[in-house]
Amino acid sequence: RPSLYLPEGSIKHNYSNTTKRQLPDTNLLPKSHPLAMSFVRAVRLRVPAGNAKPGPAIGQALGPLGINMAQFCKEFNEKSETMYERDTPLRVELRAMSDRSYTFEVRSPPTSWLVRQAAGVPKGPNSPNRDRPAGFITPEAIYEIAKMKQADDNRWHLPLEGVAKSVVGTARSIGIAVREEQEEA
Repeated sequence: RPSLYLPEGSIKHNYSNTTKRQLPDTNLLPKSHPLAMSFVRAVRLRVPAGNAKPGPAIGQALGPLGINMAQFCKEFNEKSETMYERDTPLRVELRAMSDRSYTFEVRSPPTSWLVRQAAGVPKGPNSPNRDRPAGFITPEAIYEIAKMKQADDNRWHLPLEGVAKSVVGTARSIGIAVREEQEEA
């Protein structure tokens, strides 16, 4: 019957036959190879849908990365025109690579902009006041905004109720109260 306790050093492993995955030297690879480029930086921008223009706002973010602003604006405008109305402010996350290529992801508009649009308020008040709100928004509109925000890649894991509470908090912070339509204050 074998012993449950083996003397120390009685089992030896020979790891010389195992192969480690060797990554090739990236200097020897052609530039089109995926391993030849490396991630440099992620940049977050706020750009109007279908109306991006190469200017100072985009140039200061993309210039140091060596990304062609005109090409980015063209690609962004093509992608965003089908998604949202023109001039809707959109959040964009651009990921720059070392070979000056990039990928970008268009996210939903800022919550405060969506709340102001739903309430019909063009601009929030200078000093929000709970006693005298600048506008009102319905729970149904809160729900629709929360569904739109939950669809973003960075919020898919959050429950809809939590996202809706966040939308209510944003509405409160910009002076917009939540109430049913039939309620009159």
